[in-house]
Amino acid sequence: MNSNADRAATMIVAHDAGGAEVLSSHVQRRPGNYRYVLDGPAVAIFRRKLGAIGAIGAPLAGRASFEHEAIAQAANGCTALWCASSWQSELELKAIALCRAHGIRSSAFLDHWVNYRERFTRHGQMTLPDEIVVGDRLALDIAARALPGMPLRLLDNPYLADLRLQLQACRTAPRQAAGLYVLYVCEPVREHALLRFGDERHWGYTEEEALRHFLRHVAALGQPLARITIRPHPSEAPAKYAAIAAEFALPIVFSDGAPLPDEIVASDYVLGCASMAMVVGLMAGKRVLSCIPPGGQPCALPHAGIGRFSDLLAPPAS
Repeated sequence: MNSNADRAATMIVAHDAGGAEVLSSHVQRRPGNYRYVLDGPAVAIFRRKLGAIGAIGAPLAGRASFEHEAIAQAANGCTALWCASSWQSELELKAIALCRAHGIRSSAFLDHWVNYRERFTRHGQMTLPDEIVVGDRLALDIAARALPGMPLRLLDNPYLADLRLQLQACRTAPRQAAGLYVLYVCEPVREHALLRFGDERHWGYTEEEALRHFLRHVAALGQPLARITIRPHPSEAPAKYAAIAAEFALPIVFSDGAPLPDEIVASDYVLGCASMAMVVGLMAGKRVLSCIPPGGQPCALPHAGIGRFSDLLAPPAS
């Protein structure tokens, strides 16, 4: 590799939406000489925040040899790697491995509070960066337990910092109907479990079961409903949950792509399984409930303000 050109350059690698949000917000705060290797949802997220960045992007998806070539090309002359972590892709792990082989320091930014070891493990082999960057003390404690001895750095989560500012700037629009406004945030639980563990019910439930469980028992919220907004995860097809919604005579609408803070501020409740959006709901002072159905593993988010929808349901008759 040519070690003389652009020695101050930093390579940026990301695929999944959550990690891309954190990493792009970090880059946005630190103007510099960056080279981008992006794929999947990360492409649109970086371009939304940073404009035309000349990233090597989506055409490489699923083509391992070309991914390797793109990483090697971007790494040429770089002195550092900043990457996210993904469950849908091995892009970041390939970048970490190549950088380690060429003496380039790597830092991986974590965007959540769960599955830390699994993020860096594929096919039974763990590929760790030189350091892991976490966004709060909850994540720091979890990472220290999950990855003992791993160098950790605490850096206030730049994406959540952006969201705090956006929440403060939001103004609630006049409501068109009386009653509760509920935001249900989705995540691809089944796909994640199948990819990582070979069993789509590894956590004891699927995202479809969780949504049906909520809609079937929504009266437990105790007030008339004005609107239920279903917000698919960025990696999910927009119509993924349409058939489930059609099973219920409820005032259901689907997110129109509005920014997450706008939809949270417009809601009274934020519900989901273990989505980061639920943490944003706490930041906005909303009531937040996990809708994991009976038999599913409990919500792994460590935030004390997240309640359980199941606690609202009447106990079965004896």
